[in-house]
Amino acid sequence: MSLWVDKYRPRTLDDLHYHDGLTARLKSLAKSEDFPHMLFYGPSGAGKKTRITCTLRELFGPGVEKLRIDQRVFLTPSKRKLDLNVVQSNFHIEITPSEVGMYDRVVIQEILKEIAQTQQVDLNAKQRFKVVIINDADTLSRDAQAALRRTMEKYMNNMRIILCANSTSKLIAPIKSRCLLVRVAAPSAEEMQHALEYVAKREKFDLPPEASQQIVDDSNGNLRKAMLVLEALKMQSPDLSGPLSIAKPDWETYCHKVADMIIQEQSPQRVMDVRAKFYELLSHCIPPSVILKTVADRVVDKVDESIKADIMHWAAFYEVRMRVGNKKIFHLEAWVVKVMSLYKHSFYGIELDDFED
Repeated sequence: MSLWVDKYRPRTLDDLHYHDGLTARLKSLAKSEDFPHMLFYGPSGAGKKTRITCTLRELFGPGVEKLRIDQRVFLTPSKRKLDLNVVQSNFHIEITPSEVGMYDRVVIQEILKEIAQTQQVDLNAKQRFKVVIINDADTLSRDAQAALRRTMEKYMNNMRIILCANSTSKLIAPIKSRCLLVRVAAPSAEEMQHALEYVAKREKFDLPPEASQQIVDDSNGNLRKAMLVLEALKMQSPDLSGPLSIAKPDWETYCHKVADMIIQEQSPQRVMDVRAKFYELLSHCIPPSVILKTVADRVVDKVDESIKADIMHWAAFYEVRMRVGNKKIFHLEAWVVKVMSLYKHSFYGIELDDFED
């Protein structure tokens, strides 16, 4: 028994529910003899991976769905062993190099060189190249991106690369110039409601318009989240009638608690308390950029209009610093101190001298 989000995930380009123009373009590319390197980008839950999978099926046929998961071991120059799960079929391989952190360059170099130097062995394959899918491409280090750029130039005959990212801003220009950029925008409210009604029809139950609208408003353009919420609500209230209570994820509630702590008190001790909360979130694998965005949004909702722009400015500043540095907690904490200083000055009309007693 699988979740609805997986059970009703489109398998072919014809099954997709929205962005018809993009679907037609991907069909045309799959049938052409000159399939390019591609970069799919857009917000989380917009359908990037689904479209990549459907494009692969259009390229190679149903064989791409026969997947196996292997655990590969990579060796760094310092002889440190790295374990990475690799999903692959006879026609493609899917990796997430960001799982090994700063050693992602090692994974990129070894995997791509291995794939690029082997020929397609399936004589029935429609294409003579293999595809490498790189997830979370916008989190790759600069060294990994440089290695990727060189490989893209050298092994074009035997391999195509499909990158999947939330944003193109963190990718170097040479990579973007070598790929066909495909923007997968978040679905509109009407498109999300249509998808939810499709699932409800397949599951043989009626979805009230009020419930559908409430789910769409809560999901904020994330169709995957909307599907999960729909299934959860259906389990709680089979008829989906009356006022529905959509539970927030634990990490989001925790981030809101951190934001409230920042507003309630501005002191060195409160900075230490917030640091402990950040460590807790990071230890549960919540990305630091997501933590910063969620806390910043909550803080902005609670402060005076005069400092909202400054708070978001410094959030953007420290988000860039986090990408450059290694210790994410330093930059999260620096942003908290800056916000406390701004808030204290705005509320009391005094400056904080680095929280000195």
